[in-house]
Amino acid sequence: MEYASRTEKMTDSKEKNNENKSSVVKISSGGSADRFWNPRFWDGMTVCAWLKLLCAARWRIAPARLPMACVVSALSVSNSFFAALQKLFYGKKIRNAKLVGDPIFIVGHWRSGTTLLHEYLMRDDRFACSDTYECFAPSHFIVSGPIFRPWVKFLMPKKRPMDNMAAGLDRPQEDEFAICALGARSPYRDVAFPNGKPIDEEFLTLRDVSEKDRKRWLDALEYILKALTVAHKKTLVLKSPPHTAKVRAIRERFPNAKFVHIARDPYVLFPSTVNLWTKLSKTHGFQIPKGGPELEEKVLRNFEKMYDAFCEDVQEIPEGNLCEVTYDELVANPVETLEKIYRELGIDGFETRKPEFERFAATQKNYRKNKFELTPEIKEVIAKRWKKYFDRYADKLA
Repeated sequence: MEYASRTEKMTDSKEKNNENKSSVVKISSGGSADRFWNPRFWDGMTVCAWLKLLCAARWRIAPARLPMACVVSALSVSNSFFAALQKLFYGKKIRNAKLVGDPIFIVGHWRSGTTLLHEYLMRDDRFACSDTYECFAPSHFIVSGPIFRPWVKFLMPKKRPMDNMAAGLDRPQEDEFAICALGARSPYRDVAFPNGKPIDEEFLTLRDVSEKDRKRWLDALEYILKALTVAHKKTLVLKSPPHTAKVRAIRERFPNAKFVHIARDPYVLFPSTVNLWTKLSKTHGFQIPKGGPELEEKVLRNFEKMYDAFCEDVQEIPEGNLCEVTYDELVANPVETLEKIYRELGIDGFETRKPEFERFAATQKNYRKNKFELTPEIKEVIAKRWKKYFDRYADKLA
């Protein structure tokens, strides 16, 4: 592989100069410090889901992470109990729930601005989303929320691990974490065990999985949407970068779903995504992440898979169900960008919600972004391997 040979040359050269092996130079990076009491993505798993994750990674837990694994194991017992209660009292209601309007999915590569866009859209009180507690405890949040929310919120860090975006139990969160916590197979399980062979990488696109596994993943997504509908009784706005590669599959189950895609400069996406996986694995992983060229190759490879799938799937989305924006226009002109989204997706009531969007925009003016530098070698690799993305969004990212 061309990238592998380039990486070896870069690595050899840097080792000779006793320099860092990474192609990414961190200039400034925000994020919260890890504290042992912080909740982990896996804390809401049932016993069954937890055992599936351990078996997928062949139980390769680093000794230093055994205490965290013991905590997750203990919590999985209580999660199973509350999951049984939710199934008993709300199972039929969830199964029979009808969504309030067509769901809206925010898609785009990691670090492209999906979270910021999600935060903006949640200023519209007609919408609901999966918040952090609901994603961490998807099997029982309806029954357990009133009991545990007041306590767990004090354990949450104020910022996300990878940047300066606000974190909190009630903040919008990625529903892919909920899918993972339910025991469905997901590439996010690789965060827990970052070393060795990638876990569930084929579940990024759902292109090369069995029909049984495909159905299980879609069933998990549908369960989450129906449970959220029971809890909130509002139109759902969800965001998860992996959904970018699953548009076709999502439309199989939700044919009238609407999508908002956000694009960003690939030379920003690459180092920021490397930083993302590094920080998440350090905070939520059961192994000590190695990082380096292997991680960089993973980022390059998954980007290619994601946009190979997206560029095919997006052609099938009917007019009026897709809006594409960029991170730069969202940051520079947030209210105008939101107006474009409402107009192109046929969502009414923008003018009524405009003051809320303006108030939230005022809080974002002093946000400090992470800063990175790339080696010339990796920039050349990015330009070549991500050419399809550059070509598609060249005019918008200029």
